[in-house]
Amino acid sequence: MPELPEVETVRRGLAPAMEGRRIVRAVANRADLRFPLPKDFAKRLTGARVESLRRRAKYLLAGLDTGETLLMHLGMSGRFTVEQAAPKTPGAFAHARIPDAKHDHVVFEMEAGKGGTPARIVFNDPRRFGFMDLIPTATLENSRWLKDLGPEPLGNAFSPAWLDEVLAGKATSAKAALMDQHVVAGLGNIYVCEALFRARISPRRMARTLPGKRAARLASAVRAVLEDAIAAGGSSLRDYANTEGDLGYFQHSFQVYGREGQPCPGCGGVVRRIVQSGRSTFFCPSCQR
Repeated sequence: MPELPEVETVRRGLAPAMEGRRIVRAVANRADLRFPLPKDFAKRLTGARVESLRRRAKYLLAGLDTGETLLMHLGMSGRFTVEQAAPKTPGAFAHARIPDAKHDHVVFEMEAGKGGTPARIVFNDPRRFGFMDLIPTATLENSRWLKDLGPEPLGNAFSPAWLDEVLAGKATSAKAALMDQHVVAGLGNIYVCEALFRARISPRRMARTLPGKRAARLASAVRAVLEDAIAAGGSSLRDYANTEGDLGYFQHSFQVYGREGQPCPGCGGVVRRIVQSGRSTFFCPSCQR
């Protein structure tokens, strides 16, 4: 499933085609994705202007001038592509490299921005684990999707002091704590493994032992690995691609994730894989304590 860096990369790709532009026409090619689409979904979006496009955890949030916010989640295989109008052929669009078009479930036809051209935004999702919702903007933060989320790991609220507070007395592993969306929003298996390695913290260490110097190292490592991954366009392991159809390449920089049996880049030991809460964890038992 795409994690925070992949969703942020998608947001940055969508923003030029969406922010400040009106949705000339919205099309829903089916009534449901992971969940049923909201009532009159396409009708409520058609004619609305996107005033802002931001990310919260793994959600994309398009604030509309109608007083609603369009919340979007990529799920396992969801992909947005932006098709720009062909300049010499009115009504035709330059197609990005996308999967089978039979899985194009939602389409937004966007007006031309100032000095720009119209764009067609396509949401393609073969597995249909993605979803979309329309929520009154005034109640968005209290919606079932956002109300229990912890701080953004790239925001000021995520700090060593926060980790000291939230992890004190927590009777779970360091890995499980970071995967908990109440502790920090948007982290998933890949970047938790990589951050713990950078912080030299064992994923099996009890979370309650982290406050102090370890929490300071961890907060810094989380921020650094996410910033590096965003700069690399995210990680493409199976279905993920950006809005132009290009793959991310941070997977080529993994230090432990998916490297079971290979040499640790830090100490030369052997990277191990264990299973925690049904998920694979990759780490170096020699330098992660």
